[in-house]
Amino acid sequence: MTESQASPLRHLPAVATVLATAEAALLLERHGRIVATDAIRQVIEDARKTLRAAPAAAPSASELAQRALACLESQSSGLRPLFNLTGTVLHTNLGRAMLAEAAIDAAVDAMRHAVALEYDLADGERGERDDHLRALLCELTGAEDATVVNNNAAAVLLCLNTLALGREAVVSRGELIEIGGAFRMPDIMARAGACMVEVGTTNRTHPTDYRQAFNESTGVVLKVHTSNYRIQGFTAEVSAHELAAMAADAGVPLLNDLGSGTLVDLSRHGLAKEPTVRQAVAEGASLVTFSGDKLLGGPQAGFIVGKRALIEQINRNPLKRALRVDKVRLAAIEATLRLYRDPDRLAERLPTLRFLVRDHADIEMQANRLQPMVAERLGDAFAVSVGECLSQVGSGSLPLDTLPSAALLVRSRGSQHALESLSAALRALPKPIIGRIADGALRLDLRCLGEADELSFLASLAQLDIDHGAAHAT
Repeated sequence: MTESQASPLRHLPAVATVLATAEAALLLERHGRIVATDAIRQVIEDARKTLRAAPAAAPSASELAQRALACLESQSSGLRPLFNLTGTVLHTNLGRAMLAEAAIDAAVDAMRHAVALEYDLADGERGERDDHLRALLCELTGAEDATVVNNNAAAVLLCLNTLALGREAVVSRGELIEIGGAFRMPDIMARAGACMVEVGTTNRTHPTDYRQAFNESTGVVLKVHTSNYRIQGFTAEVSAHELAAMAADAGVPLLNDLGSGTLVDLSRHGLAKEPTVRQAVAEGASLVTFSGDKLLGGPQAGFIVGKRALIEQINRNPLKRALRVDKVRLAAIEATLRLYRDPDRLAERLPTLRFLVRDHADIEMQANRLQPMVAERLGDAFAVSVGECLSQVGSGSLPLDTLPSAALLVRSRGSQHALESLSAALRALPKPIIGRIADGALRLDLRCLGEADELSFLASLAQLDIDHGAAHAT
């Protein structure tokens, strides 16, 4: 190494010197001494490599502290809040339902304090965590009993493992669904230890198909609501009501998996009609399973409601403990369910329903209000207009139904690459803005952007740096 190369290296500050700077105080406060020290060592090493390659003035201790802070801040959690402007209300990849304020408050209280999770305050003895939800679920569904696990796939798994371990589970071939992430009903049935017996064909299943399959080895009949697709045309299926009667005659329990599930008649809110949980219980199903974080609008959970004797049997299954939910989620679920006791104000209090029933004219007015401000921020490199679009429910719910909406349509005046760069820069913002590119435009569907969030949206957009048609977050 020549003397000219060694000289800048000798001026690199020591780790202790960097830690003593005023700039390092924020670094230490946010990340702690161990992480901060490791980050400083790394930026010093990076500076050493740079100086060896191209001799220059060595960075100061303050500069190195700032680099270390920037490095750590760039590693912030991927779970940070974002703006869902994709047009999919219940976006699986973006966390599905946003919780109601009542649910958030209840969860925070449960995190902050000790709670009577499995403690009976009346007699001072051990209690059951399901007791916090059992009465509410029975009231809202008309079921004899209820229990809860961590998601609906777990609910189906637990029911099948309890009722059909080493036995046969009869299901229509047209109901062997695949849910997100390539999880398939046949795989869940196999993992539950049930022997799947397919009846009927993909498009047509008749009562005789089920009757011919019943025998002394049958443990359960499974009916699956095909909530994430529809088979149309020359079709036939056996209704849940008819299947419940057939199963009862054969002495076999009927498990009706509703998938998304809903506790209210969505048609009263102008949405497509979906079978409610209460309806499924009234039709005679022995057990009904459904999700908590889809149409119900709560945290991720799987509910099982139905006959008391079967629920008791399920609760004795060792798998139940492995699939149970913690105090935080229980608190949020209870608060969400309580909102359903006041259906007249449900759309006002439950974000999922509020987004789904939001008036198209209201969204269009918001788009026209925001268009000039967004256009000004993006500059001459992009053209911003207001356009009609169609939102969707998402998460396998109401797959054929769309919701008229309005979007900000951003088009590049240059290359398509500039539009893709803009989309990437919006995703890189401290509070990311997530849209979708379609038909040559970046579409920002405003259905899920409440009026109260407009200032936050514009503030986030203000952190975008536009430079000669390219865009990046500052």
